Amino acid sequence: MLRNSPPGSADIGVLESKATELRRHMLTMARGQGQGYIGQGLGIADVLAALYYHELRYDPHNLAWPDRDRFLLSTGHYSIALWAALAEAGIIPVEELTTYGADNSRLEMSTLDTTPGVEMIGGSLGHGLGQGVGQALGLRVDKSDARVFVELSDGEMQEGSTWEAAMSASHFKLDGLVALIDCNGIQADGPVVLDMEPVADKWRAFGWTTSEIDGNDMMAVVGALADARNRDGKPKAIVLRTLPGKGVPRIETSEKSHFFRIDVAQWDGIIAEFDKTVGAA
Repeated sequence: MLRNSPPGSADIGVLESKATELRRHMLTMARGQGQGYIGQGLGIADVLAALYYHELRYDPHNLAWPDRDRFLLSTGHYSIALWAALAEAGIIPVEELTTYGADNSRLEMSTLDTTPGVEMIGGSLGHGLGQGVGQALGLRVDKSDARVFVELSDGEMQEGSTWEAAMSASHFKLDGLVALIDCNGIQADGPVVLDMEPVADKWRAFGWTTSEIDGNDMMAVVGALADARNRDGKPKAIVLRTLPGKGVPRIETSEKSHFFRIDVAQWDGIIAEFDKTVGAA
């Protein structure tokens, strides 16, 4: 039975190549419908590559394996990145990615738990960390050493439910819970409305072992995930500073990168720009 589990050391070059493939998949998916939450997806690609091809323990042929690690995508509109990761992991067919956002597709623009590999519905923001706390408590009751990883955003930190969950996780000493906080500085209409800084200090104040890294630096991501394996009685928070649209300068510098809707010819230009950027790297 094929199962993924973290080896002693990571091949950074392989993981960076995986992140590039995820970004390429995302751009192709968005081109199909002419739209998508591509900025966030491109920004979080390095983290998902490190998770799915190095850190997470799971069995792509037995998604209900009780001892699997759980990954919860609280920001359900990042689904474009999750679909790419699940396809590269062998959980959904790569060919299915072309149906992203289409009528009757399993690959919605926000996650549904009817899609293989999805642990929670993330369309309504602010609920992921609470569900992660519940799952981590359940695993403790089951005497399982499986861990729960919850991706959430800086925008979600404006939700009171996030801080209720953060306080609970510390109270219950859930050291198998890892929060991955994507701080990309944007929400629907532009910059994050409320000033959430200093982000890392807030999580530390709530009793979490906290690190702050460049979320687009694969070496830093892998190192932070390795440090988070420490079962020291505290939940773990990794503050990720990511760049929306990473790999496509036109999107990186756009003031409206939350949701992109342009015609097919423009998408072809964006894909060509990405290929040029990757080739120059």
